Amino acid sequence: MWNPTACDEIIVVAEAVGPSVTQPVETTEIEPARKRGLRGFLRTLGPGLITGAADDDPSGIGAYSQAGAQLGYSVGWTMILSFPLMAAIQEISARVGRVTGRGIGGNICRHYSPWLLHLIVALLFIANTINIGADLAAMADASKLLVGGPAFVYVIMYGAISVLAQIFFDYKRYVAVLKWLTLSLLAYVAALAVANVDWAEAFKGAVLPRLQWSAGYWTTIVAILGTTISPYLFFWQASQEAEDERIDPDKEPLIETPNDASREFMRIRADTVVGMGFSTLIALAIIVTAAATLHATGKTDIETSAQAAQALRPIAGAFAEFIFALGIVGTGLLAVPVLAGSAAYAIGEGRSWPVGLARKPNEARAFYSVLALSTVVGIILNFSPIDPITALYWSAVINGILAVPVMVLLMIMVRRADVMDRFVIEGPLYWLGWLATGVMAASVLGMAVATLM
Repeated sequence: MWNPTACDEIIVVAEAVGPSVTQPVETTEIEPARKRGLRGFLRTLGPGLITGAADDDPSGIGAYSQAGAQLGYSVGWTMILSFPLMAAIQEISARVGRVTGRGIGGNICRHYSPWLLHLIVALLFIANTINIGADLAAMADASKLLVGGPAFVYVIMYGAISVLAQIFFDYKRYVAVLKWLTLSLLAYVAALAVANVDWAEAFKGAVLPRLQWSAGYWTTIVAILGTTISPYLFFWQASQEAEDERIDPDKEPLIETPNDASREFMRIRADTVVGMGFSTLIALAIIVTAAATLHATGKTDIETSAQAAQALRPIAGAFAEFIFALGIVGTGLLAVPVLAGSAAYAIGEGRSWPVGLARKPNEARAFYSVLALSTVVGIILNFSPIDPITALYWSAVINGILAVPVMVLLMIMVRRADVMDRFVIEGPLYWLGWLATGVMAASVLGMAVATLM
């Protein structure tokens, strides 16, 4: 077995040192919901809610708009299918972070060969950086629709805002800002309200899969699933759970404080289900809006989220265009930090660096350098000959393909007692995680076979 002596250095930084706890896990009484109230419940939402909202980034909005424009209502079933699968895999990721006090990268570093870690984080960094470049381009195009001006100025401005906010904002305030930015996604519910939706067809498309045997169809399915079930989301939510534990003096990794497990697992599940449910509803609203407006009028050549917003004006009016474009900017400000941050966490944990957005810049220089580098390269991509639409499309496909080995590794990891101690994952959650892995693998295989034939 790989003996991770270098990785052990991060333990001093990431977790408290103490004797192992061996007493049975006791059920912790949960404070009644009536005492907490809605406000108290909303305070418990964090990594899951932000992760779910970041899933609907500008590139994702482009993929959902393109799918709805090309395939109409018939592709809605992908979102219904993906909800329990993405919720399961994200809850599993969150448990890894909360139980061990380390993110996925840190656990791969400790328990697997370094070549595997290097391969995964390299592909993650490349896919995330391309995604950042495409998201910044979409935000710039949306800003041009809203207020005019040169796109390159917006690319630089939004990139700089994302980097500086992560480096210099107080962590708790920054997380609060990210929570508020999730509300920008409600713009797509408003856009849905002004579309002339055939609700009978929309419902049929959501519950009755209509498969087509073509390379284009399966590539679109992989792109949708790659946008919905993305590796960067696994890394981000696990690392955020570990980060929240590290900065809270009343918390320790659950391996050290097993009596807290019942309460913490309930919180993680509620946070994840709400976040992924919100993400799914917004994605479905985008697909249905595009199907009701663009597909219904034969406008199927949509390639970006900004083009989708612009195309809505003659069909659904200026208001629909405005709120669609506004949502692109808002969700981009949420997603770009998550993309850059997940790559920085994965690389930093794998290299045993001090990591975390709660650390001061001089305490985690290497971590923040990776974060800034990913965003700067994303900015530069917008000034290169690389076609951002092609790059975006294939980054989504790469995410879909990369998700399969990462999910297999994750599912094996959570059954190892040397990783999860007494909290190895079993039962329905475990098998749902494998089902999600199988669906991703089947969609990638379908794309490959259809392409070859």
